[in-house]
Amino acid sequence: MSILSDIGGLIAPASVAVVGASNDVTRIGGRPIAAMRAAGYRGRILPVNPNRDTVQGLPCYPSVGELPEVPQAALVAVPAGLVGEVIEELGKKGCGAATLFSAGFAETGEKGEAAQRDLVDVARRYGMRLLGPNTLGVYNVGIGYYGTFSSSLDTGFPKLGNVGIASQSGAFGAHLGALARDRELGCSALITTGNEADITVADAIGWMAQSDGTDVICTYMEAINDAPALLKALDAARSAGKPVLALKSGRSAVGARAAASHTASLTGDAVVADAVLSDHGAILVRAPDTMMDIAYVASPKVFPVRHSLGIVTVSGGAGIVASDEAERIGLPMPAMPQAAQAALKELLPYSSPANPLDCTAQALNDPSLLEAFTRRGLEDGGYGAMLCFLTFVAGSKAMSEAILTAMAPLRRAYPDRIIAFCALGDRQVLRQYEEAGILIFEDPCRAVRALDAVLRLATERNGAAAATLAVPPVALPSRIPDEAQAKALLADAGIPAAPEQAVQTADEAAAAADRFGYPVVMKVLSPDIVHKSDIGAVRLGLRNADAVRAAHAEILAAAAHHAPNARVTGVLVASQLSGGVECLMGVNRDPVFGLVAVFGLGGVFVELLNDIALRACPFDTDTARRMILSIRGAPLLQGARGAEPADIDALARMLSNLSVFAAGAGERLISIDLNPVLALPGCQGAFALDAVIELDEQEAGNDGH
Repeated sequence: MSILSDIGGLIAPASVAVVGASNDVTRIGGRPIAAMRAAGYRGRILPVNPNRDTVQGLPCYPSVGELPEVPQAALVAVPAGLVGEVIEELGKKGCGAATLFSAGFAETGEKGEAAQRDLVDVARRYGMRLLGPNTLGVYNVGIGYYGTFSSSLDTGFPKLGNVGIASQSGAFGAHLGALARDRELGCSALITTGNEADITVADAIGWMAQSDGTDVICTYMEAINDAPALLKALDAARSAGKPVLALKSGRSAVGARAAASHTASLTGDAVVADAVLSDHGAILVRAPDTMMDIAYVASPKVFPVRHSLGIVTVSGGAGIVASDEAERIGLPMPAMPQAAQAALKELLPYSSPANPLDCTAQALNDPSLLEAFTRRGLEDGGYGAMLCFLTFVAGSKAMSEAILTAMAPLRRAYPDRIIAFCALGDRQVLRQYEEAGILIFEDPCRAVRALDAVLRLATERNGAAAATLAVPPVALPSRIPDEAQAKALLADAGIPAAPEQAVQTADEAAAAADRFGYPVVMKVLSPDIVHKSDIGAVRLGLRNADAVRAAHAEILAAAAHHAPNARVTGVLVASQLSGGVECLMGVNRDPVFGLVAVFGLGGVFVELLNDIALRACPFDTDTARRMILSIRGAPLLQGARGAEPADIDALARMLSNLSVFAAGAGERLISIDLNPVLALPGCQGAFALDAVIELDEQEAGNDGH
């Protein structure tokens, strides 16, 4: 069954029972009825209250069992202790979905969690879907369905449009809806999921991805309770060409604790969440106003293929401010072609037509200049979007008609580009530009940021298709391997190490070193000693057999002294490679998204700059290469300051192979750390110089019983 049909009855019901219905329009059981009647909901409203014969002028029924028909959905507004009984009655009646306004469940602790699980068990027995509990509900603007008790409706109903809102928090979701309304941004639906006992934000996004009435999805999440379903929903939205603007809270330690308390859910690492959600097409935002700005730009469904901005301005200063912001966020502003600049100079000799295209205040006397400069930017500059800074001039009644007459034809001539004004003034005047398809912003920097987010969509969609990878199962050892064992395991998966050998005696060490050639490196082998150099159990630059024999004794002595209880399995002798660029790569198990791979440069670049790339496992070599080149330190791998480029192809193969290995390793794999990985110059390859694999040994023991 598709997501759309699965919860469609909850969001667009033909009939709705209101259990706990109230005649008081200010109470939770009364607000939805009043709102639906005021909005013209054409479905059947069936109030249920044993103490009343009518509610708000509608016939009222004493129980669910005595309803004259089977409601497609139900709103439940009764005390927590009665909810289970109501769900049972609704299930017996044949109701397909219920919105549970009632609080007092998982958000209150273990007892509430158990009661919430019982609700789900009952609902599933009858094939019923549950929204909540502890939810503010839903609304569907197109049909006038307001299955919500939100007080935001007291100040007006949403404007019908194509922006959907899916929010775990009811109050914050309603706040977003009110922001959209006040911005005159049209909404299709609001779905708030509360405790997510059953229906999650992922279900809501999935429904909107398939709904004809929604083209832009705004989502607020406090926690991610079903990561696979969420990623599937994001993929569905991306495939449908619908941007998902995501605000994920719980980023700070304090915020994470608050989210867990409020929703009784785990909150994963924010950096991992950002990376994984972005990989699946989500546009991450940090603030509601940013979300509304981007939704406003995206709602006309104009997604240019070129990620570039042209600015036309009547003020040199404003052009500089906007250009600075574009450079800061990485929005390209290439200069106009020389021939086009010359043509504009001929039209207005004292203009500055590079980009920004400054047509000066003369455009106020002659709006045809504004049209000419903007047209040249679209035609000759080829910019994906044009931002025209006109300040209060565009908003004045005296100038607006001439400006609109000059500029509206451009909107029709270039339907695949975005045209926006930065303007102040009479709202009725500015609305005329919007009706002509021209966006209006007050703040040039906010305009630049919102335009950038939408202009990136086409580029990111073009690179979104991922190859289907074969993930063979990996047989893991029962105990955590030492470094040599870990490298051998990884080598079978296409992750090479330098030539090396595990030895037990000094003579074996010397023989191995003679075979590899000097210099060599030696270190203790122990699954219990991760930081070997910290205890003096590593020796570098050994250049003869005598040094190797001495190092063998010193390493074992250091391990015995500093880690007397560690399992020591021998000493590793390895060829000491030189040159190239040191990197790190690894895999960690995120509590929400599972196994996530990380790549960065070695040393201070990671520790001080937090310069890393992350992605959920597995992924192919093309994706791995994009990860590698996405870090700020990538120029060091590409041959900075005349150095020979490192073998990025070998790094990408290794990183992809690592992700596939991890995906095939199963639930016992906790982490893999390859640090350093040496990427040699040219086509000489990349090699893991150290490897640590952390496993769940207890789980392996359980498997054996």
